[in-house]
Amino acid sequence: MIHVLAIITTKPGLREEVLADFRANMPAVHAEKGCIEYAPAIDAEGMGAVQTRLGPDTFVVIEKWETAADLAAHGASAHMAAYGAKTRDKLAGRVIHMLSPT
Repeated sequence: MIHVLAIITTKPGLREEVLADFRANMPAVHAEKGCIEYAPAIDAEGMGAVQTRLGPDTFVVIEKWETAADLAAHGASAHMAAYGAKTRDKLAGRVIHMLSPT
């Protein structure tokens, strides 16, 4: 299994717009071979001083894939290319961590 944490930072004030685009693409991703989990997450409220907040323009995509090949196919899919083209100019940055469970 491959775990992915994609930290997406939008240009100021555009997080909700990008999340709407993301959610519109989710059914296509969920239908992909090997997709176990694929969902966005934002800062939880009321967690106290222990929390390191992402901020109002950032969200994390939490993904789980059965195999590295499934993840590669996801990245090469037409719907991800379309999503990327639609959101590219709305992003300030992204960091993607691909992890193996221990």
